[in-house]
Amino acid sequence: MSKFSAHNVFKLLSIGLVFHVVFIASVFDCYFTSPVVHGMKEYNVGTALSKRVVLIVGDGLRADLLFGLNAFPSVDSSPEVVAPYLRSIAETRGAFGISHTRVPTESRPGHVAIIGGMYEDVSAVTKGWKTNPVDFDSIFNRSSYTFSFGSPDILPMFARGATPGKVKTWSYDEEAEDFTKDAIALDIWVLDQLRDLFHNASVTPSLNSEMREGQVVFFLHLLGLDTTGHSYRPHSKEYMRNIQVVDTIVRDTEKLFSDFFKDEETAFIFTADHGMSKIGNHGDGDPDNTRTPLIAWGRGIRGPIPDSTPSSHDDYSQPWHLNHLLRRDVEQADLTPLMASLLGINWPVNSVGVLPDVDPSLPGYLLPRDGDETIARAAFVNAQVILDQYRIKHEHKAEKTLFYKPFHPLEDLKNEISRQMSSVIKIERLLSQEKWREARQESVDLIRATLQGLRYLETYDRLLIRAIVIASYLGWAAYASLSIFPDHTAGNSGFTASGAVIDCTAAVILITFWAVFAIQQSPWTFYLYITFPCYFWQQFARRCVSLWRNHHRSQGSVSVLSMASLVRTLLVVANLQGMVMAYTHRSIWSFGFLIIGIVWPCYSWPSEMFSQNWKALGSWASTCMITAIFPLLSVDKEESLMTILIGGGIMLLAGIGYTFRLEDKKLQRSVWIQLLFILSSMVVTASSVINLQNKRGLPLLNQVSAWIILAAASVFPFISQSRHTNPTSKLVSLFLGFSVCFVVLSISVEGLFYVAYSWTLLLWIDVEAMLRGASPKSSPHTAEIYQFQVDDLRIALFFLFFVQVAFFGTGNVASISSFYLEPVYRLVPIFNPFLMASLLVFKIVVPYIILAAAFSMLNARLHLPPFSLFLVALTLTDGKSFELHWLLYDVVGLGSWLEIGQSISFFIITSLLLVWSAGICVAGEYLMADTLATIAYTNRIKEQ
Repeated sequence: MSKFSAHNVFKLLSIGLVFHVVFIASVFDCYFTSPVVHGMKEYNVGTALSKRVVLIVGDGLRADLLFGLNAFPSVDSSPEVVAPYLRSIAETRGAFGISHTRVPTESRPGHVAIIGGMYEDVSAVTKGWKTNPVDFDSIFNRSSYTFSFGSPDILPMFARGATPGKVKTWSYDEEAEDFTKDAIALDIWVLDQLRDLFHNASVTPSLNSEMREGQVVFFLHLLGLDTTGHSYRPHSKEYMRNIQVVDTIVRDTEKLFSDFFKDEETAFIFTADHGMSKIGNHGDGDPDNTRTPLIAWGRGIRGPIPDSTPSSHDDYSQPWHLNHLLRRDVEQADLTPLMASLLGINWPVNSVGVLPDVDPSLPGYLLPRDGDETIARAAFVNAQVILDQYRIKHEHKAEKTLFYKPFHPLEDLKNEISRQMSSVIKIERLLSQEKWREARQESVDLIRATLQGLRYLETYDRLLIRAIVIASYLGWAAYASLSIFPDHTAGNSGFTASGAVIDCTAAVILITFWAVFAIQQSPWTFYLYITFPCYFWQQFARRCVSLWRNHHRSQGSVSVLSMASLVRTLLVVANLQGMVMAYTHRSIWSFGFLIIGIVWPCYSWPSEMFSQNWKALGSWASTCMITAIFPLLSVDKEESLMTILIGGGIMLLAGIGYTFRLEDKKLQRSVWIQLLFILSSMVVTASSVINLQNKRGLPLLNQVSAWIILAAASVFPFISQSRHTNPTSKLVSLFLGFSVCFVVLSISVEGLFYVAYSWTLLLWIDVEAMLRGASPKSSPHTAEIYQFQVDDLRIALFFLFFVQVAFFGTGNVASISSFYLEPVYRLVPIFNPFLMASLLVFKIVVPYIILAAAFSMLNARLHLPPFSLFLVALTLTDGKSFELHWLLYDVVGLGSWLEIGQSISFFIITSLLLVWSAGICVAGEYLMADTLATIAYTNRIKEQ
């Protein structure tokens, strides 16, 4: 038997919380490290192909919707060609293709890749994409002047670190990013500012002189498409119209440059920072988010050329009807060397992009005036820029790392340097002999080897971290199991020789690792990582020694694993594996409801339960089957006011039905007040949806009313003076209080899911109490001694199942970026990422509040100590985290960016849900404390 105390439980939960939060960071230390280093040399082709480059970025523009014919079949009277001007450029005088982005497909990392040639430092996630965590080089910094126009979220970060006055920015106010208004105005504003610039230059000699210098960049950031896509989704009439406006802006921009400069020395590049999924979101590796258009034309850029054999087109580009022309795809970071070559400037030293023209076997984008020489020399510069980054990283790693193992393809240190130098010398010799094609091929080979070397160095510590992760997660499972198995160390906690040996061994291992980390100047997180497994296994070893000693003294023996135990272990592993698979196959959650609703009762329940409780069991099976519907629904949903109101109506009926069962008049009044909140939210939401769908904007009265109703309804269950003498009434009060959230912030069926999920949890409590033979009237937590039962293992698995379903089961959450934004606009029409994210998180949290109260109520009904069932779950939770962390190894090394993004999302989600599970139990005990105390007092009075 295991004795529970508040101190021991708090200690275990605190350690578990810190452990899981810390080890989320291990993914980034293991697989993603900062790409930025300093101290490299600067390299320059020396030959400018154009005097200026105009970079136009259509934020959130998908390639297929720009290039495709009849790309908007659902829009009445849509034109065959949405962007005729850009398409005519691709067909008659420019080069085109797809720019492939990487995750996260967000505006900041996309622009960093385009303008800096590097993939965003992971630590920028914690800065909200706005503050540079480290300084990096960029095209803007290398230009003579840069004139940039657009969003205040993008422009300022490229001015940091540049020479004062070199990067000039014009951005609108953040309040202009209103999702309820026509975002086309943002793009028109950019064009108007460009016109004003040219007008001012015509009357200001100093500005005129700056603009007419060589190596000048003009940057037009067109945010309208991103805002429109979020508001109306990319297949809408509004998104189509925004593309048409962008097409017109490109035409007018080219004419402005032609009229002002009156020369042919301007190069134009049109692309996007990321795409847009069909539900109007981005951020993950969805192919619709990672495929963006690229069109380049003007001075120094080739015109269209016939398609290659085999064809450069695939099923994705067949509907474009551009098959007769070559489609030349690039990686997003490749645009930086392309612009550097056009301008003839020093290449950004942090760039890892590869000039599309480097490989002699593939057509590129450039059309140099002196033929192949410029491209060959640019390829050599490209190789030197990347090689210098490798050299710096290699020297740093070799200097700090004990037993350093160099990158194998480049052999050992001496041969590596000589091989690098021989490659450089060989390319220089080929260039001096004017063997341009051979020089390009040597540069390609060197670039490929060096990029692999960079990847090797960036993930050099992967094996060590993975070993620590394995030891830590297994150690945590072992350590957590100590809380539920018998404790034979009681009374024997003093000094023992075996305990001292264990403590000394753990201390020596820990100090040794810390010393190695100090010598290698490892990140501070490494010290934390190794501390956890040392502590976990030290504690577990001491307990095992005590168990062995007690068995030895009693001349007993450790029992051999029984067949039943083996079967249970296999079932637990199968359940955890099923939860992992359900992250990508959501129908498995529905299969889970089938098992717990029908299969489990039929094969495990005593036969007498069916005859004695057939109504309750029928309700349990029915509600499980209803809840099972939601994971089967498509995650791609349109806003449906009727479905939202039906969900609200069912919430009202549930509350009304429960009211007539109450005898306490005060409780009845509280329920009627909550029902009034729900009805009011339905009226306000209906009005807001109708106004937004008709593009009349969000009335201020609706916005204020929605905020007041949501806040008041959410707080009411906690401030109500009603005294709950029954845990069910407290649970219903919480359910009704947060129902408003699932009216105001729903897009479709979320409210229906919320009702079904809450109903399932309520019946789960009754079913488990029936199986244990517990009294229908809940008792407070009186037990201090917990005796583990085999059935507790199943209840713990059910709890973990409900934790996962609360996140994945709503029908609109498929991954970490699959959230609908339309409902948020009913409360926050102006772009405010923090407030919008907070509302989305609040909506996700609400089902967990119901789960928290239900789980606490279940502990009480089964007469168990607080947290006892959760402590059983703790021994199982990290099976999923461990597997997902392990799978990341192969995915990052071999998988697509879609798989990488999903894998990272799934690991973070499951780790956070485990942390959240602990919070659920703590919150549940807090939420139900007053009710359970009231019941305890009432029971004592009755007993007296």
